[in-house]
Amino acid sequence: MFHCNFPVSVVCLALAAVAASAKAQTRDCATLAAKAPAGMTLTTEAIADGVTRPPGATTGPVLAAHCRVSGRMNERVGQDGKPYFIGFEMRLPTQWNGRFLYQGGGGNDGIIRPAIGPQASPTFALNKGFAVVTTDAGHQGPTADFGFDPIARTDNAYNAHDRVAVTAKDIIQKFYAKGPDKSYFIGCSGGGRQGMMFTQRFPSYFDGVIAMAPAMRVSSGATIAAAWDTQAFNAIAPVGADGKTVLSQALGNADLKLLSDGILAACDAQDGVKDGLVSDPASCKFDPAVLQCQAAKNDSCLAPAQVAAVKKVFEGAKDSKGKALYAGWPYDPGIGHPQNDWRAWKLGTSTTAVPNSRHVFLMQDALQAYFVTPPDRSVSLLSFDFDKDPARMAAHAWIFDTAADAKLAAFQARGGKLLIAHGLADPIFSPHDSIDYYQRLNAENGAAARDFARLFLIPGMGHCQGGAATDAWDGLQAMVDWVEKGQAPTQILAKGTAVFPDRTRPLCAYPSVARYNGSGNVEDAASFSCR
Repeated sequence: MFHCNFPVSVVCLALAAVAASAKAQTRDCATLAAKAPAGMTLTTEAIADGVTRPPGATTGPVLAAHCRVSGRMNERVGQDGKPYFIGFEMRLPTQWNGRFLYQGGGGNDGIIRPAIGPQASPTFALNKGFAVVTTDAGHQGPTADFGFDPIARTDNAYNAHDRVAVTAKDIIQKFYAKGPDKSYFIGCSGGGRQGMMFTQRFPSYFDGVIAMAPAMRVSSGATIAAAWDTQAFNAIAPVGADGKTVLSQALGNADLKLLSDGILAACDAQDGVKDGLVSDPASCKFDPAVLQCQAAKNDSCLAPAQVAAVKKVFEGAKDSKGKALYAGWPYDPGIGHPQNDWRAWKLGTSTTAVPNSRHVFLMQDALQAYFVTPPDRSVSLLSFDFDKDPARMAAHAWIFDTAADAKLAAFQARGGKLLIAHGLADPIFSPHDSIDYYQRLNAENGAAARDFARLFLIPGMGHCQGGAATDAWDGLQAMVDWVEKGQAPTQILAKGTAVFPDRTRPLCAYPSVARYNGSGNVEDAASFSCR
C-alpha cells in the first residue's frame, strides 16, 4: 500500500492516486470477463509493469502494466463445415492516456497479433498509454481457405472489424468508466486496406487513420499484377535439369544490383545530392535499355530478354487490348538492395521449378480461395488469363477493395484525418496506386483535400518497412498532433535502420520531396528541405 508522510504534498497525493488506480484496475481486470455480453467469451490477465516482453521477443522494450483481454464472439460452423469465430485481443494500460488504437492486420489475417501498437512509432503505443485492440478478422489460420465460406469472406472484408471496433470501445467504457477521448487506426498492407475501409464504411469510428502501403485494389489489381509479373519473369527464366523453368533465376542478384546501380546513376542526384536514395521519383526517367548487353550476357549487362521483362513488369499489367489492369511501378534503387524484399515477392529463391516467391505462395492462395468467385483451386498465377480471369474477381472486389471512393465525404465531414504512407520500393502494392488515389482525392475535394488527407512517399523502403531507406518514423505522434492540436504534417522526421543507421531525413507531404540545401551534413535531416 502507498503511504504519504505528513505534511502531505501534492506530488505525494498524486502518486497515491496513481497507486490506487493501478490497484483498482488490477481488480477490474480480474472481474472484466464476467461483464462479457451474451454470445461473447472473455479471458483476462493482469500484467505487471516492466517484466514482460511481447510474445516471442527475447530482447527489446518490456511492456507497461496493463490488462490483457482475449475474446471471441459469433461462434458458428461455416458452410464449409469448419468452426469460425471473431477473435480479438485488447490491452488496457494502467496509465491510460484516454486514447484508443485499432491495430490493423495483414496478409490473409487469421491470426491475432499482440495488441501493443508497434507500427510507425519508435515506442509501443501500449507503453505510451493507448488502449490497443487487434483481431483475426473472423477466421482462424493464416491461409485463405476461409474464402470457401461466404460469411467468413464478409467478416474478413469488413464485418469483423466493425464488430471488434464497437466491442473495443464498449470494453474501454466498462474498464475505465468512460469512453475514449480520441480513436485512431494504424495498419499496413491488408491493415492499410482495413484503414481505408473504415474511412468509407464506418467513417464515424476513428478520428485519425494511418494507412500504410494500403492494399486498396488487392483483389481487382495487385493480385492480377502478381500474375503478370510472375509470367513475365517465368517466360525468360532458365530451365533446370528437368527442363522446367526456375523462376528465381530470371534475374540474378548481380542483375538486380545492376538495375539498382543504373537507377542511382540516372536519378540519385536529382534531389541535389548523391546519397543512395531517389527522393524525386517523378523526375526519374530511367530506361533499363541502357543496361542491355551489346554482345554476350555477363555480369555488367542485362540480356535483351531480361530488359524486355523488366520493362513489361514496370509498365504494369494489361489485357490483350492494352487496357491497364493495375498501376505500373516506380524505378527505385531499393529493388536491388539485399535488405529489400523485392526478390522475395517477385522472384523468390527456389533453385527448382517449384517457385517460392511470396506472390506464388501467398497471393495465389488468396486468388484461388478468396478473390475469384466461386473459389477455384485450379486457378494459377502462371496460367492466369488477363482477358477472362479479371471478370471472375469482380463479384467480390466491390465488397473488399477500397480505391473507388475518392471523396470520403462522411469521413471528412466528421473531421477525420487520413495519412497514407508508401515505400517507393514496395514490390506488392504499387506506390503509383496510392499516388493515383491521392490525386483523385484532390480532384474530388480541391484545396480541402489537404485539410484532412496527406500522402507520404518513403524512398528506398520496401513493403511496410525495411530496405535502403529512412524507414523509422513516428507517424502515430504526427497523427495525434494533427487531430488534437490541428498541426497538419508537412514533414515527418525519419531515421535509417539497418542500411543507413546514422541517417535522418524529412519525409515530405506529397507532392513535395526532400531536397538538399546545398551545404551541411548529408546524413542530417536539417540539411534538407521539403520543396
